[in-house]
Parts: sequence; structure tokens; C-alpha cells
Amino acid sequence: MFAGVLMMVEGVLGMLQGIAGIAEDDVYGRVGEYVFEFNVSAWGWIHLGLGLLLAAIGAGILSGAEWARASGVALAALAVIANFIWLPYQPVWAIVSIAVAIFVIWALCSEDSPPVAPGKH
Repeated sequence: MFAGVLMMVEGVLGMLQGIAGIAEDDVYGRVGEYVFEFNVSAWGWIHLGLGLLLAAIGAGILSGAEWARASGVALAALAVIANFIWLPYQPVWAIVSIAVAIFVIWALCSEDSPPVAPGKH
């Protein structure tokens, strides 16, 4: 449950980052020469899409879907990478998002309940 709730929170935060980037280029600071320099609107679309996926997989984790656990780990790892690249634009927000995604990975990987055999609940 912890991982599912955190994934949904991370998804909402990502959607808010995305909307802010798409709506106003003035919300985020300008970055000089940077290897991963994109237009802020492009970063907005990236964060919006990632946020939607995170929220959907978080809902899947909360509903107990089997596919959601592995997908959650993979997508949370992708969120860590995206927010690391996003650091120059919004350092505090990116670090908070990285921390939340790491907690999600930890929660999903440390689950110690045995897998349920098909047909047995």
C-alpha cells in the first residue's frame, strides 16, 4: 500500500511539474549550456506523461494487479533518471521526486509476502 500511495503522489507531482512547464515557460529558470537541454515545454510534456503513467501504475499497485509491481519498479527508476536530468531546472523539486521514487523502489522490492499461486487466493 505504501508504494502504491507514493507512486500516485509522485504521479500527481509529475503532472503538476508537467502542467507548469507546458503552461508557462517563465515558471522554471533558464539553464545555460547543459548536455540535456530541452525546451521547458518539452520537459513539461515528459513530466506530464511520466506522471500519468506513475499514477496509473500506482492505482494498479493499490488494486493488487500482478503486472504493476515490476512495472512500478521500472517506472520509478525511470522517474529517478528523468528527475536527475531535470535537476538544473528545479533542484529542490527534483530531489524530492527522486527521494519519493527511491522509496517506491525500496517498498516494491522489499515486499516479503510469498507470491500467490494462480487460482489460490
